[in-house]
Amino acid sequence: METPDNATETSEPTGIAAQDWATASAEPQYRAAVVDLLGALAYGELAAFERLAEDAKLAPTLADKAELAKMASAEFHHFERLTDRLAAIDVEPTGAMEPFAKALDDFHRQTAPSDWLEGLVKAYVGDSIASDFYREVAVRLDSDTRSLVLAVLDDTGHGNFAVEKVRAAIEADPRVGGRLALWARRLMGEALSQAQRVVADRDALSTMLVGGVADGFDLAEVGRMFSRITEAHTKRMAALGLAA
Repeated sequence: METPDNATETSEPTGIAAQDWATASAEPQYRAAVVDLLGALAYGELAAFERLAEDAKLAPTLADKAELAKMASAEFHHFERLTDRLAAIDVEPTGAMEPFAKALDDFHRQTAPSDWLEGLVKAYVGDSIASDFYREVAVRLDSDTRSLVLAVLDDTGHGNFAVEKVRAAIEADPRVGGRLALWARRLMGEALSQAQRVVADRDALSTMLVGGVADGFDLAEVGRMFSRITEAHTKRMAALGLAA
């Protein structure tokens, strides 16, 4: 996962955001929302590990292969932290992840890269959109869960690596830029659609987002949240040397 380009400014935490897990989890609907969130994030980290390991096979140099393997290892460590946390709150990790497996698998199947550069752009764009979404949600979480979510969203180094490699490829052959720009726009659309489907399918999670649990987002804030995510995407495209 990547470093935020749209870090959300927040005032002093209130409501659930000012509570620890022991206090906040007494509300059953909030507990269910957090289990969903951790389950979705854990499966996302596992999928990221698998994808990076696959991408390493396409790497043009041994150094690139080693760099992707290191990133894959970091993603798996994040996955383990999340599943450990689920187990610690008496939730079976596989059961928590299962509701999100099909949607994420469908996303990755529909956006399978055709080459090394498309794989880099997908990891940079797709993972960053997911990270932005989870960071937006994190500001409404209890302090213990928020700390964990932000920790597993720490940059694995893939962002800088992708920017360096993609920009070098475009400099070597400017025609590559047009193809990758179209690819990144497709990824943006698919990623946002997938995120909206996941939220809509999980009542506790959607209720938290639209304001049904303590300091959740209202509907207008949900719109602003997706606007911020879109703005951050535009900045990342510019960093890659691509037109949004």
